[in-house]
Amino acid sequence: MIIAAAQFTARPRDIGANAARMAGLVTEAGGRGVSLVVFPELALPGYELDAVADGRNGLTTEPDDPRLAPVRDACRTAGVAAVVNCAGRTEAGPTISSYVYGPDGVLLTRYDKRHVTETELAAGFVAGTADGRFTLGGVRFGLAICFDAHFPDLTARAAADGCAVLLASSLYGRGGGARERMEIFPALAKENGVHVLLANHCGPAGPYDACGLSAVWAPDGTMLAEGPDTEAGLVTANVLG
Repeated sequence: MIIAAAQFTARPRDIGANAARMAGLVTEAGGRGVSLVVFPELALPGYELDAVADGRNGLTTEPDDPRLAPVRDACRTAGVAAVVNCAGRTEAGPTISSYVYGPDGVLLTRYDKRHVTETELAAGFVAGTADGRFTLGGVRFGLAICFDAHFPDLTARAAADGCAVLLASSLYGRGGGARERMEIFPALAKENGVHVLLANHCGPAGPYDACGLSAVWAPDGTMLAEGPDTEAGLVTANVLG
């Protein structure tokens, strides 16, 4: 099975443009034999916390939002599943959420980020309460969103629950030891015996200059593929082949 991290540069607060770009990447992924493509944290609205949390801007979505139709249609046409990170809605407030669409364009699961940062909490985002799981092609996947990966018990639970791959939609900026922080991913792979995929932004992302370097690691912690630090696009690896 070939999986792909979609290294992405979001257009701030432009769901239509970002959904169209996502649909194009799903279509490209299908042409490259990819079964599953994963997008970074808040790729749909952009990492614009205050704007997203302000309900007047219309930047939160539900999985059946018409603005996501291009992505769902592309999944269906290309026969590719997609993990699309959005700003979701709950009665308690907005969430940072992954909507997983199957190769038929139908929602497989929704996962709300369990470990939100202090900055995200201050903006009004609320944490999810359940782990994210789905099965595709007989393979069980676990979901994480950025800061989640820095809580090792989340990956350990996924491995114990039979997940062979952890998919992390993330945002890491340049500077401040970004590469050092990202070393958590090969460590998680090796400690838990799972494949790990990191999908990161590239370029401007809210207050950050994202560093790219999306990657896939094998269960022994070796790197199978890595993207550049300056360009958007797909980073692919064959796992469980």
